[in-house]
Amino acid sequence: MLDCNKYTDKDIIALVSSWEINAFYCLVEKYEKKLLNYILRITNISYEDAENLLQDIFLKVYTNINSYNSEYSFSSWIYRIAHNYTIDYYKKHKNKQNIDINSWNDDENVNFLELLQSDENIEENILTKELILKIKKILNTLDIKYEEILILKFLEEKNYREISDILKIPEWTVATLINRWKKQFREKAEEQNLINYL
Repeated sequence: MLDCNKYTDKDIIALVSSWEINAFYCLVEKYEKKLLNYILRITNISYEDAENLLQDIFLKVYTNINSYNSEYSFSSWIYRIAHNYTIDYYKKHKNKQNIDINSWNDDENVNFLELLQSDENIEENILTKELILKIKKILNTLDIKYEEILILKFLEEKNYREISDILKIPEWTVATLINRWKKQFREKAEEQNLINYL
C-alpha cells in the first residue's frame, strides 16, 4: 500500500493514470469525509444514502480521471463532480428539499459567522445558544439561491476561484451573490436587534 502522505494530488493522479490502482485509495482517503459532509450539507438525505451516492461519485471520478485538467485544482474538480452528480440525482428523483441550516452544528455556525463579519464589526464575545438559534432562524428565511455558494464558502472553506470552478459561474458572480446575501442577512439581523452581537 502507498504512503499517501508522500504524494500530492497530481502525483496520485499520474499513478492512477498509469494503472497503479492502489493510488486511487489515497484520493478516497483524502476526500471521502469532506465530500460526504458536503453531500449531507446540500441535501436532506440519510447518512446511508449519502454514502451510497459518494460511492457512485468516486466511481465517476475514477472513470473520468484522465479528463482532469491540471490547470485547475484537483479539489475543485472533484467537488464539481460531487456537486453535479448530487444535483443530477435529485433532478431524476424530483425530491430535493431545502437545506436545513438547523442541522449544522454550533461549531460550523460560529465559523460561518466569523467569516461573515467584516473587520470593523468584529466584537470579542462568545455566541450564546440563544443567539445561534436566532441566527439559524434568519438563515432559514433567506433566499435559497445562495445556499450552495454559502456552503462552499463558509463551511467547505473554498475561495472564490474554487467556487467558480465547482459551480461553473464567474468569480464576480460568486462575489456579488455573497455580498447580496450578507446585505440580506444584516437587514434581517437589524430587524431583530442582533446586529450589535455580530
